[in-house]
Amino acid sequence: MKKLLAILLTLAMLFSFASFAAADESVKVAMITDYGDITDQSFNQTTYEAAKAFCEANGLDFQYYKPGSDSDTDRISSIEKAIDEGFNVIIMPGYAFGPAIQQVAPEFSDITFIALDVSEGDIGDLAANVPANLYCAVYQEELCGYMAGYAAVKLGYKKLGYLGGMAVPAVVRYGYGFVQGADAAAAELGLTDVEIKYVYGNQFYGDADITAYMDTWFAAGTQIVFACGGGIFTSAGEAAAKVGGKVIGVDVDQKGTIDGLYGDGITVTSAMKGLAATVNAELTAVNSGKFEGGKVENLGLVGEDPEANFVQIAPSTQFADGFTQDDYKALVAKMFKGEITVSNAIDTEPAVTAVKVDYQGNIK
Repeated sequence: MKKLLAILLTLAMLFSFASFAAADESVKVAMITDYGDITDQSFNQTTYEAAKAFCEANGLDFQYYKPGSDSDTDRISSIEKAIDEGFNVIIMPGYAFGPAIQQVAPEFSDITFIALDVSEGDIGDLAANVPANLYCAVYQEELCGYMAGYAAVKLGYKKLGYLGGMAVPAVVRYGYGFVQGADAAAAELGLTDVEIKYVYGNQFYGDADITAYMDTWFAAGTQIVFACGGGIFTSAGEAAAKVGGKVIGVDVDQKGTIDGLYGDGITVTSAMKGLAATVNAELTAVNSGKFEGGKVENLGLVGEDPEANFVQIAPSTQFADGFTQDDYKALVAKMFKGEITVSNAIDTEPAVTAVKVDYQGNIK
């Protein structure tokens, strides 16, 4: 009897320990914002909403942390705080996390790090041997930039503008893809009067100076501006609203945001990358024990179905006779098959044959 009781007691202790270990090892997700917040109506907000929705649907703990300032030190502090508070999956949106990742990924080898829009160049020496607990996703922005430029010209716009945030690689790829797409559409239509004004605000938010610059563009005949860089769309939207101009959004479908602020119909389309799709895919892998880190993955087209891809233009696009949904599907199919190629080079301006591009440097 004593032997039986001893065995039962041992089993009970083992069960108790196993239950504790399982609870201790449960997935707990934290998102750290970069230099913005979860109401930026762009990169941070989309990442936050996707992570929160996934965790709620799967019964996982979730919390977000906003660093005290736009500094590597504060980003690292926020990551460490999340880890100290028991979170074992850290999601970080944006290239600004590069230096923080270089420190925390090797230091906390038992923590899973998911970085969105963080390239090999951003993580320095770690790129040579990406830690197994780190997954980085970058996107082929030149492809959805191309789609947006192509659609704009096909829809009848001939005086285009590109307002980038800071000239970081992702923003440049968007812009150069936009130029290539507009050029291809103009060539197909036999147009010789398509013009693109191209500038960077040198910041990721709009202000009075950038709005004034956009006012000048629209007053001189610009019809539509691709605003590419976080909150910089506010300057393009405000200027467009004064004269009946149009705007193209970026990263997510910004129609609701831009139209809500500046008037229905202002947003013609948005060049999107699959932030939410990436969050869902990686958290699903983590939650099922199938996470595969140790890599920087370059996400783009995965098939001919536009909605299945990690880069696309928004479902809210103002399709018309010049560019229908079927035309869009045909364009994507050609791109996926390699019948249309788009350069991702950012060290030289794209070669064009049918459009005139006026590169104006930085506003600030």
